[in-house]
Amino acid sequence: MPDTLDRPVTQEQGDKAGFRLAAFGAVLVIVLFAAYGIGRLNDSTGTAATPPGPANANMPGMAATPTSATMPGMAVDENQPHAHSTQAPMTPAGESVGGLSLSSSGLTLATESPQGTTFRAGRAQPLRFKITNANGVPITTFAVVHDRPLHLVVIRRDLTGFQHLHPTMAPDGTWGIELTLATPGSYRAIADFTAIVGGSQVAATLGADLTVPGNYAPVALPAPAQQASADDFQVSYEGVPRVESIQPLLMTVTAAGKPAALEPYLGAYGHLVVLREGDVGYLHVHPETQLIDGKVKFWLAAPGPGRYRMFFDFQVAGRVHTAAWSLTVN
Repeated sequence: MPDTLDRPVTQEQGDKAGFRLAAFGAVLVIVLFAAYGIGRLNDSTGTAATPPGPANANMPGMAATPTSATMPGMAVDENQPHAHSTQAPMTPAGESVGGLSLSSSGLTLATESPQGTTFRAGRAQPLRFKITNANGVPITTFAVVHDRPLHLVVIRRDLTGFQHLHPTMAPDGTWGIELTLATPGSYRAIADFTAIVGGSQVAATLGADLTVPGNYAPVALPAPAQQASADDFQVSYEGVPRVESIQPLLMTVTAAGKPAALEPYLGAYGHLVVLREGDVGYLHVHPETQLIDGKVKFWLAAPGPGRYRMFFDFQVAGRVHTAAWSLTVN
């Protein structure tokens, strides 16, 4: 093989080599600029496609509803206002409602009343049920949230006959309470609780239908108003719930024209249950820990357009009262 290492390079060969090196450098610069441009384009597209965070992510004093379900072992901070609904996180399109299903998050509400799910109008009868895991085994350990391990709301499907109850649990996991359903119709029983499953806390809101046979006379939803009477008290609220953002609602309670001396009830100065017409979708909202100029302050994002009924429980002189309003969200 000829030895070329010591052969002198001619002018023509040098010119060709320089041309090839310059051409290679130009191609390299073009490739680098193209890659940079594609990277910028991808970055821009990814940023625009990223959805905004939860509606209450930056709201002072707000705790996300699904904390226990999505982060096992963490409890709801009862020193912050929060809402009980489903385990789906809140989105900018509004909060998710609960109570629409017998099963959720691997838990099931199993009714075991002696008479089944049929009740007689105006007669106290036992309501019995269990909360079971995915294998059908009853859950017997629950976290105490606002002074109770389980909150039970019962209401007729036309949003009348509201009851906020607290059944007791037997050692075998059977919950029980004597329940009176005043008039014929179809009712919804909604259990709101945080179960301890495998050492983790799982918040859930489950619902079951109850039936009272007889001549059913549905009641039309009252017209929207911001004033209501509750026994000897006048109750009003300020604020307009919206779907796209969390808004404050302030409740004012007066008696004979003077501010009522509100007392803590179940760990708060009030409890707000919001129920949607049509499917009885459920929200249970807790307020800020301190009164604001004597008013109870809640934060709420409406789940979606529609008509709702709001029920506000408050306590004065050791007695609990309930005010109710109709609400239309556009």
